[in-house]
Amino acid sequence: MISNITCNANIRNTIFSTLNIANIEGFHKVNDHQYGCIIEDDNGIRRYARIGVIVAAIREDCTADDLMRAEIDEYQAKQVKKEETAKKRKEKAEKDKAKRAAEKEKTKAAAE
Repeated sequence: MISNITCNANIRNTIFSTLNIANIEGFHKVNDHQYGCIIEDDNGIRRYARIGVIVAAIREDCTADDLMRAEIDEYQAKQVKKEETAKKRKEKAEKDKAKRAAEKEKTKAAAE
């Protein structure tokens, strides 16, 4: 039987080979799990970015397909929740702004 360490290394090598990342100019092997490059951000600052492969452990309670689906579903649910929170925050900010404007008008009218 092939060890888990060897199997995971072979999976990572297959993925990096499929991506052909070793032949993309500017990418360098950082370690067995990652390749990295230097890239300039929108502010003109040089940044270090890494591309890595994480191989999930073999699980007894679910298949690899089930695990991937669960992680995708979890991510999508978090994105929906984030959008809802942002919408509520925006609505509250608009409501608070209108309330402050009304109070300012009330104060101004009382002063006259």
